[in-house]
Amino acid sequence: MNEKQITQIVEQFSRKSEPLEGNVKVMRVPDYKTVYVEHIGEVGRSITLSEYKVDGKIYWAGYSSRSDTVFVSQASRD
Repeated sequence: MNEKQITQIVEQFSRKSEPLEGNVKVMRVPDYKTVYVEHIGEVGRSITLSEYKVDGKIYWAGYSSRSDTVFVSQASRD
C-alpha cells in the first residue's frame, strides 16, 4: 500500500465516509499512538504509524501487509 492510498483511507476515516472498495480493513487504535503492536496468534509485530493531516486534524496511520489493515490513531482533538 502506498502513501497516497493510506492518505485516502485516513481522509475517509476522518470524514466518516464509506470505506474504499477492496479488502483493506481500517482499525482505530488509542489516540496519540505512534506505534501499534499487532498480535496475530502468539506473534506480535510493531507497526510504525506516520503523521497525516486531514482538515486541520492530525492522525497517525500505518499499514500491515500481514493482516491487510490500516491502523489509525487520532492525534488532535475534535
